[in-house]
Amino acid sequence: MCLGIPGKVLKTYREHDVLMGKVDFGGVSKQVCLDHVADVQIGEYVLVHVGFALSKIDPDEAARVFEFLDGMNQLDELAIPSPVPNPIPTEIEQEAPT
Repeated sequence: MCLGIPGKVLKTYREHDVLMGKVDFGGVSKQVCLDHVADVQIGEYVLVHVGFALSKIDPDEAARVFEFLDGMNQLDELAIPSPVPNPIPTEIEQEAPT
C-alpha cells in the first residue's frame, strides 16, 4: 500500500518539457513532477507519492491528512530528501506571491 502526502503548489515551471513544481508539505518544500495534474494552479493542493503528483486534493482533506500524520508523529518523515533531484528550471511559468 502506498501513502500519498498532500502538498500545496507554490510554483510551477517546465523542465525538459515536463511540468514541475515547488510544493510545500507543512513547512518542507520539495520539487515535484506535476505532469499528471497539468491543470493544477498555484495555491491548490496535490496528493504526492515518490515525487509525483497523482491528483488534486481539496484543502480540507489535506488538513485532515496532516492532522492524522501529526497524531502519528509521522510529519518528520517529510524531511527526508526528495527522490526527485532539484532540477534547474529552464522556464518559470508562475510564481506564488511572497
